[in-house]
Amino acid sequence: MGPFTAISFIAALSITLSIILAIAHRRLKVEEDPRIDSVSDMLPGVNCGSCGLPGCRMFAEKVVAGEILPGQCPVGGPETARFIANFLGVEVGQMEKKVARLLCAGGRDVAIQVAEYEGFSSCRAAATIIGGFKGCTYGCLGLGDCVVSCTFEAISLAPNSLPVVDLEECTACGDCVRACPKGLYQIMPISHHLVVQCKSLLEGDTVLDMCKVGCTACGICAADAPVGLITMENNLPVIHEENIHLQTELAAMRCPTDAIQWIEGQQFKDLFAGIKFEEKQEITVRVV
Repeated sequence: MGPFTAISFIAALSITLSIILAIAHRRLKVEEDPRIDSVSDMLPGVNCGSCGLPGCRMFAEKVVAGEILPGQCPVGGPETARFIANFLGVEVGQMEKKVARLLCAGGRDVAIQVAEYEGFSSCRAAATIIGGFKGCTYGCLGLGDCVVSCTFEAISLAPNSLPVVDLEECTACGDCVRACPKGLYQIMPISHHLVVQCKSLLEGDTVLDMCKVGCTACGICAADAPVGLITMENNLPVIHEENIHLQTELAAMRCPTDAIQWIEGQQFKDLFAGIKFEEKQEITVRVV
């Protein structure tokens, strides 16, 4: 086979394959519903994932396919949901609002600070130095990584350096969950009022030596709660989500340190009003 014959063969083969691919593309092409683009444009476009899907585009596809309802986007709000529902001719639907809860109440007013941190103002940076500058290595460092990460400006620092979540503005996007180096945030339905505000795995007086509102693992909350709601695991109360319908304020009423709280509305803001601080610095650590 001469060189020209080989070149001709390859050229003919290329043309044939191109034609086959073109025909296959035309016959196998899946036509996308043009309404998906329209619905995607109506959505906030923040791709926060608080609806449980990877992004707004996927949410639009599911809504147009009828697999979910417009009201399941917590960021867009009722007005956006109604707009999309009218456009598609479907029901608005709704999903219970979820919010981020901080599982620590150990602000500067109640938690001992054993060192003075001078360095890059970041919880993640401070946590790399022997776990931080607080006596409780499980507690909130209060340098505001969660505040910076929140796209919706729903988190601010209280006077005691403890983050406060604005439940009106919170969209449960999960940015604060990912930003906290101590893993102190949890996304939960706003109707879940019973919250354990301590993550320390220690028990007894060892906890109180570090934080006045730490859980001592006494188990009173589990004893007072309906059967199946709370169990003690690793020295902490664990609230079982499958039995959250049993939640009752009684489970928090006899807690000797207020480590478990019954939270309603904007109560977090009220908890930190008018706080007076005590200086508890013992060691100075300077970070250049």
